[in-house]
Amino acid sequence: MLTDLTIRRVTFEQAKPKKLHDSRGLYLLCRPEGARWWRFAYRYAGKHKTLSMGTYPEVKLTEARAKAHAARELLRQGTDPSRDRRDVERRKRSGESFKVVTDEWFDKQAIAPLTRKKKRWILDAMVLPALGSLPIGQVSARDVVAMALEAEDLISSEAAHRAKQTVGQILRYAVATGRCERDVTTDAKGALRPVIVRHRSAITDPDGIGGLMRSIDGLDTPIVRAALQLLALTFVRPGELRTAAWSDLDLLAGVWRIPAARMKMKQAHIVPLAPQAIVLLKSLAPLTGDGTWVFPAVRTPLRPMSDGTLNAALRRLGYAHEAMTAHGFRAMARTVLAEVLLADPYIVEAQLAHVTPGPLGATYARTQYLAQRRNMMTAWADWLDQIRVVKQVAALG
Repeated sequence: MLTDLTIRRVTFEQAKPKKLHDSRGLYLLCRPEGARWWRFAYRYAGKHKTLSMGTYPEVKLTEARAKAHAARELLRQGTDPSRDRRDVERRKRSGESFKVVTDEWFDKQAIAPLTRKKKRWILDAMVLPALGSLPIGQVSARDVVAMALEAEDLISSEAAHRAKQTVGQILRYAVATGRCERDVTTDAKGALRPVIVRHRSAITDPDGIGGLMRSIDGLDTPIVRAALQLLALTFVRPGELRTAAWSDLDLLAGVWRIPAARMKMKQAHIVPLAPQAIVLLKSLAPLTGDGTWVFPAVRTPLRPMSDGTLNAALRRLGYAHEAMTAHGFRAMARTVLAEVLLADPYIVEAQLAHVTPGPLGATYARTQYLAQRRNMMTAWADWLDQIRVVKQVAALG
């Protein structure tokens, strides 16, 4: 058996770790660099296992023996000491407040700034006032429902569902990190009124699209006008258009490569540029080409165009929110490509950067059928040019 004197006399000239055995599985592991670790070796369910008991001299010999004795008692009762320690740690961590775990979870979220801002508002306005002070391991389905119902009454049904969804994300993170047993929001299913889905407004009839394009052509602010024209030609998401950087564009190759960080699904996307889009961007270069952003903010070129600019321009042109939105250009293109130009729906979905099901979906949406997508984008741009002048030609005739 070991003594304190024996331990203090240990030298560290050896090249490999050395074990100083005490008794009944307890030993001191002496490493060449001078560290000394207490270990308890045992067998459980036919497997050899070890349990760390701290370092010497912080943990004295008598204390290490007491810990080893406690571990042997657990074994005698049929309990794995390593599992018991994890359970104790989990119970300790389950006492952490919901807010502590939420802040930790939020810091790890890799989401777009605007989405991050919305998520923070959901947490601060609805979730944390109701659940923040509760121990994470004690949050119940009843607590979640009470929070969501209050949000439903005070704000909206959609906000309540988003709050409940966010709580579920946090609880699943807590399960993964050992703070709680399960995501209790699954028990709250059906407690809230369903959300009535309202699709974003879009003009999809040819006459209406022609009028819209002529109205945009008459806009008196050249950068905003170009932004709406390019949005129509490429039908990307408004946020992807606003944050377009000149470095993303290869006008010689006729492609716009949007980095994953600026995409909704966090996967890089390629937009083939029709000849009309290339001409448009070349005409815009003298105005904004010496900066980072293709469409900079009005007040400072250091930031991209604000998220309300495009919809505000449509309102100035006389298009109410119920008639057309910046996001509506996607539905507009999708409808015409499918019903008028008879484009392959899979190619349309790929160009819309919708993730397709299956293990190859993400790769398909980003790179496959690039030649077909280029032809489709050119046909779409040509159709927009034609529909623009239909009314004018008819009027002249």
